[in-house]
Amino acid sequence: MGPHPHGWWIVFHLVLFVFWLGGDLGVFYASRYVLNPALGPEARTTAVKIMSGLDLGPKICLVLFLPSGFTLMALEPHGAELFGVALFPWWSVLAVWAFALGWLALTVRDHHAPGRHPLVRRADWTIRLGLIAAITGAAAYTLIAERPFGVTTDPRWLGGKLALYALTIAAGLGIRLKLRGFGPAFGALAASGSTPEVEGKLRASVDGCLPYVWAIWAGVLAAAVLGVLKPGAAL
Repeated sequence: MGPHPHGWWIVFHLVLFVFWLGGDLGVFYASRYVLNPALGPEARTTAVKIMSGLDLGPKICLVLFLPSGFTLMALEPHGAELFGVALFPWWSVLAVWAFALGWLALTVRDHHAPGRHPLVRRADWTIRLGLIAAITGAAAYTLIAERPFGVTTDPRWLGGKLALYALTIAAGLGIRLKLRGFGPAFGALAASGSTPEVEGKLRASVDGCLPYVWAIWAGVLAAAVLGVLKPGAAL
């Protein structure tokens, strides 16, 4: 008899964690070359391309983390219901996957053409802000309620994991805001060469992202720990 499908979904969920964190580490490493004034514009342009290519992986993982996690909850619902109705019917799993794939299409398109499709970026931002609000609310309820959604297994670990996911989405938006000045500064570097003013703007833009990057790394690692160990759960 082969392994239960639930096991394969756990493996897929863990693979997303691995590629998310690994890709982010690669982006960070490449960014050090982007900021190195000893390198010529051509070498630094190559580093930017590497950084951008690596950055797509974590973006994909962040999006797919939602439907894969929802699928795992549906496979182990522990009697979860809302107003007497099962919380994870099969059609809800399909709906979440359809939503996530649509969101992924927006994310990939915006990544390959940043700023060229304002409606795409606006839709992506709206989705992320809505998810931050909804997931934070679900996390708070799961952490506070005695029997969240009628579940008796004390799933506070899941509430923590949801809160961390909302945190990583919010940190990603913080990175986007900090990087708004990167494009113009790097364009000035490519056109006119290195100057103290340009180097200062580049470093402020890239290094200004570091608190958000560290928050994502800590959040991803902590979420993995909660998902694997499930502290406090009565299973």
